[in-house]
Amino acid sequence: MAELILNRRRLIGLGAASGASLVLAGCDQFDFLGQRSDPVRNFLERANQLTYAAQRALVGDQALAREFAESEIRQGQRPNGSTDPRSNVPEYSDLAATDFANYKLSITGLVETPKQYSLAELRNMPSRTQITRHDCVEGWSCIAKWTGVPLSRLLDEARVKRAAKFVVYHCYDMMGGGLSPPVPYYESSDLIDAFHPQTIAAYGLNGGALPIENGAPMRIRIERALGYKQPKYVHTIELVDGFSQYGLGQGGYWEDNGYDWYGGI
Repeated sequence: MAELILNRRRLIGLGAASGASLVLAGCDQFDFLGQRSDPVRNFLERANQLTYAAQRALVGDQALAREFAESEIRQGQRPNGSTDPRSNVPEYSDLAATDFANYKLSITGLVETPKQYSLAELRNMPSRTQITRHDCVEGWSCIAKWTGVPLSRLLDEARVKRAAKFVVYHCYDMMGGGLSPPVPYYESSDLIDAFHPQTIAAYGLNGGALPIENGAPMRIRIERALGYKQPKYVHTIELVDGFSQYGLGQGGYWEDNGYDWYGGI
């Protein structure tokens, strides 16, 4: 089973990274990835849905990601993607200047009781610490210790409505540029991953506060998914019934650029 999952991760890494890099490079042959009605894109979306269903059946809803001993942490968590939104997001820069004293995490959308939490409030809630491996679609891995509030607790306090099917994570960092203007990064998961016992709103890394380059003040850790499914700089968690109103409607910034939505390992 481990070999099967690893091989699938390599396949996603090669296929998704290649497709997305061609889109970002402006290659005309892959313009369909930016067109919702294109039949080739629709075919790829159906393939993603089959992958999602197959892996859920193979792994199970509550299967745990492997956890490691502290002695297996060999280096700091490698930063990648956005590493410092202070350069182009004034609101984030202002928050960072006060060590995120005024930061608020909002729980919105299809919930009975919308919530807001300060960083201090999150740190004072019951927490979970786990040592897990971050697997990047680029092919590298890194073991680190993460501390945060189980996301299920926050969702339970907000009382998720029956109509909700997915969770969208809205972030401060901006992505893109060049021929198109930068857009806020966003990601999503289904409710199964959101309520998974190892899914946490993480504010701590390797025994200290979460550094800016790794997503301060808070990032979501979905431990059974690839690295691009672990959004950094999260400010809003929104319960939704679909993705059509966000980006290109694929459930995430990289998914809008050709990546697999589920991204499971």
